[in-house]
Amino acid sequence: MNPKSGWMRVLLVFAVGAIILALAVAMSAQVQTTTSTSSGAAKSTTKVVKGEIVYLNGRDVIIKMDDGTLRHFNNVPDSTRAMVDGKEIGIKDAKVGMHLEKIVTTVTTPQVITTTKTVTGKVWHVSPPRSVILTLEDGKNQEFKIPPGQKFNVNGQMTDAFGLKKGMVVSATQIVEQPVQVVTQQAKLTGQMPPPPPPPPADQPILVAVITEEAPAPAPAEAAPAALPKTGSELPLLFMLGFSSLTGAAGLRFFRKLRG
Repeated sequence: MNPKSGWMRVLLVFAVGAIILALAVAMSAQVQTTTSTSSGAAKSTTKVVKGEIVYLNGRDVIIKMDDGTLRHFNNVPDSTRAMVDGKEIGIKDAKVGMHLEKIVTTVTTPQVITTTKTVTGKVWHVSPPRSVILTLEDGKNQEFKIPPGQKFNVNGQMTDAFGLKKGMVVSATQIVEQPVQVVTQQAKLTGQMPPPPPPPPADQPILVAVITEEAPAPAPAEAAPAALPKTGSELPLLFMLGFSSLTGAAGLRFFRKLRG
């Protein structure tokens, strides 16, 4: 490698850097710009939203709001956190039946951004009321658009574009005020776990087993003796007993006579 060519490259780099720096300084000297911001009184509003989780599947959540409407939140990120019973939880710890409360605080601050541009130069050409060409400190000409109502300072005297003449050294200042509303929001999400199911009463067993047994078949009833039919009264029986007695007495008497 030729040492002279290497030094030439280094000098070329320094030269280009010096030119860029000079142009930057010249441009900054030609038009000076300053910006300031003023703020007014901030206004704060608070909105409270409440609801209950009625459906939960992974990151898919449906919340029933206090007004009865259902809001579907799909793919809830892990960065969504809530303070529940003093503990910070994420979507993975949420449960159906959980009550949520979101407090959104919105702060609106009115601001005015003021941009001031100042330029000084010699009038080379003017086309009132639209534009003026000034010769700046670096000897270059630059055209500027004249905004409505713009005033120029000529030796301490203020004039408009129609009062400018070639060769005048003028100084012009442009002030632009832009009102903006700066809105910031802060959201605080809190919740409450659903209550556990009530325990069973103390005097009631947790599980009651009911065992049913088949009743034994009833024994067959004994057959009752058939009742004899009633054929007549007791008089014939008494008559026969009396007749037998008389016949026996007569026979006994007959045998005694035969023996005697």
